[in-house]
Amino acid sequence: MDEDIAREEVGELMEKYRLEIAKQMGHDIPKTRAVNYSKEYQDFKKEIYPANLTLYEKVCNFCDKYFGVKPDPKRVPDLQKAIDTCHLNITPTGAYTFAMAVPLAVIVLGVLICYVGFNSLFFAGFFAALGAAMIIPLNKIPEFMATNWRMKASNQMVLCVFYVVTYLRHTSNLENAIEFAGEHLGPPLSLDLKKVLWDVETEEYSTIKESLDNYLQRWRKSNGEFVEAFELIESSLYEGSESRRLAVLDKSLEVILGGTYEKMLHYAHDLKSPITMLNMLGIIMPILGLVILPLVVSFMSEAKWYHIAVLYNVIIPGAVYYFGKTILTKRPTGYGDTDITELNPSLRKYKNIIFNLFGFEIQIKPIFVAIFVFLVLFTIGISPIILHVVNPKFDIVMYSEGSKDKIGLKQDLTQKQIDTIKYAFLDYKEIKPQDTTQKPYESGPFGVGASILSIFIILAFGISIGLYYKLSSSNVMEIRNKSKLLEKEFASALFQLGNRLGDGLPAELAFERVSSTMEDSVSGKFFEMVSMNIRKMGMSVEQAIFDDHIGAILSFPSKIIESSMKVLIQSIRKGPKIAARALMNISRYIKEIHKVDERLKDLLGEIISSMKSQISFMTPAIAGIVIGITSMISTILGKLSILLKRAETDTGGQMLQLFGEGIPTFYFMIIVGLYVVQIVFILTVLANGIENGEDKLNERYSLGVNMIKSTVLFCIISLIIMILFNIIATTIISSTLQSQ
Repeated sequence: MDEDIAREEVGELMEKYRLEIAKQMGHDIPKTRAVNYSKEYQDFKKEIYPANLTLYEKVCNFCDKYFGVKPDPKRVPDLQKAIDTCHLNITPTGAYTFAMAVPLAVIVLGVLICYVGFNSLFFAGFFAALGAAMIIPLNKIPEFMATNWRMKASNQMVLCVFYVVTYLRHTSNLENAIEFAGEHLGPPLSLDLKKVLWDVETEEYSTIKESLDNYLQRWRKSNGEFVEAFELIESSLYEGSESRRLAVLDKSLEVILGGTYEKMLHYAHDLKSPITMLNMLGIIMPILGLVILPLVVSFMSEAKWYHIAVLYNVIIPGAVYYFGKTILTKRPTGYGDTDITELNPSLRKYKNIIFNLFGFEIQIKPIFVAIFVFLVLFTIGISPIILHVVNPKFDIVMYSEGSKDKIGLKQDLTQKQIDTIKYAFLDYKEIKPQDTTQKPYESGPFGVGASILSIFIILAFGISIGLYYKLSSSNVMEIRNKSKLLEKEFASALFQLGNRLGDGLPAELAFERVSSTMEDSVSGKFFEMVSMNIRKMGMSVEQAIFDDHIGAILSFPSKIIESSMKVLIQSIRKGPKIAARALMNISRYIKEIHKVDERLKDLLGEIISSMKSQISFMTPAIAGIVIGITSMISTILGKLSILLKRAETDTGGQMLQLFGEGIPTFYFMIIVGLYVVQIVFILTVLANGIENGEDKLNERYSLGVNMIKSTVLFCIISLIIMILFNIIATTIISSTLQSQ
């Protein structure tokens, strides 16, 4: 068996040099492999690219073709480098033209529509300022895309070195090792590695070392430890003795793990100040500022609820998101997880809701459930406006008659009874402008009932978004957690398997022995499945693990486990002793990676826990209390209008002019609630990015959990405080009116 393997490797080497000699002599060489790989590379690229990048490319190319504004020559190298990093099919001119054309279009169209069409100077100025503010972020889109690409690739760098070193320990072939790593990594680093091979096969570079060195240049500034690790890997190929070669390979993994820890240590220390500033300027101060806004609106008739909405639902969330993304761009190389559905497309069905009906598997897309929930809750929330549009005179009120409180329709009450109203369901008010040439208009709803129903609008957004993310990720997350549990104990399992192989046992018996020893563990179940396939199905070890239908790896979709088993299959052909050493080394590598990962989590623990408390409790609680205070202030100011009307003859009507119409709690609740939903969304993305890098699966799962939990908490606190404070305000005002 060893002779066959040696003969096969010698044959591959002879074929490689035969083609090289033929090329130097000028003979035509068929490039079938390069053509096939080119197609694979292009298909892979199309598969992993999200639609927004494709749309961005199309718009940039359109702007480049028809407008073509050239950027500052000093910026061209940086733009081109960012474009090359994330493999965009655009030019620096196209990217710069897009960044100029879109803000200009926003300014022109916004000003024309708002000022000329609606005579709104505020919104005309807003769109002008928005367009001007968009120039800098849009100019940095290629850099942001390149940063996201680097973040996602950085998450995979430790594993990349792990896969390359693992392969090279038993087979000293750099090209095959890079191909092995590319197969077991997810995008985008797998795409980069395939591009390295592709450039060799298309003869852009003559050797794999040249192609790899060219690729590593882009990481030299941002991820020097990754470059250093690969330089050590390359140098191991030139070592004369086997022991020195293996020592250099071990050193390469040690270098990237040590560099990762050191960089993350500095990042954790430098992160405290920006996160504190983000919390204060983007969350705490805006929420506390909401307390005085009802007073501002009440004393400034020009200020409307939609002015506050622009500030709190557009400007502040946009600024917080941009600042948060800037913080994430400085995150160094880490060790994170990827979406397992990218690695194993057969698992994508678990992004749906799956249940069995009469023996048939039914799949429902979560988006349909989210839309249904949104429509139901939003319709309930918007019902006060719908009811008023259908019947402008309709309103249900609670009024006092003698010592009793009664409920009735406002349109059926006398003026005396209307003056004793405590609570109204809708409470639309007729506003008479100070300018007598303008017609009176209705404003509202100011009623407690409408304010309570506005909670359903917040629930519509928060619950529907949370349900979509949770339903589309919980099944996949459960599978990944199961695999992570196996990975956690897999190092010791591999060590035991290696010991059995080292004792001279065949792999078939070694799996059975280890499965009986670890029968109560996840690893034991994995080895038991392999052993069962061998004994009952008569499969080989390779089939028992990797069979497309009943292979054990199907139940544990982990690339670390899969790569370890592939190394086992390849090394076992060279004998059980070599396979035993390979498994023990993999076991040691996995333990070292896990140790560094835990240390990284410990470094970021304080910051992450602070952000999670901000997401899960602080922001919803503070905002809910603010809503209650706002509702009380609005109620008091509304009731004071009765006292002012009675005193109108004494003051000549001047006191009423001090007050504007105020902002209905209905709209204020929606504004603050949407702000909470937006901030929770942004902070969740930021916290996940800091802790896990570009881990989209965990991001979706965290969004699902946090959006539902925080939205419900905010709505419950708002409801309780709102009702309690309104009762207090009504009691105080009623006793004051009775004493008059």
